[in-house]
Amino acid sequence: MLAKKRGGPEIVRVHLFISGIVQGVFFRAHTRNRARSLDLTGWVKNMEDGRVEVIAEGLRGMIDEFISWCHRGPEAASVHGIEVIWQQATGEFRDFQVHY
Repeated sequence: MLAKKRGGPEIVRVHLFISGIVQGVFFRAHTRNRARSLDLTGWVKNMEDGRVEVIAEGLRGMIDEFISWCHRGPEAASVHGIEVIWQQATGEFRDFQVHY
């Protein structure tokens, strides 16, 4: 699902569930830094089941690049899979944060 600003670029939202060795390897901090470098907004947090959950909004091309990065993650991570759920962008976030 895509959203467009009137007369502006395509803004999208993605909800990710990332599995593998993704906790205890600074995945959240690296994800925040990568998202901010791509001018994305949203958040990242660890889940009790060992996965990392992410919601990100931004330009479609930047979101695509972000998802590609999430398939690799930081050097110490070992990503086994990503569930990608496309959603309607809401514009509710001001920046990209780590949630605890």
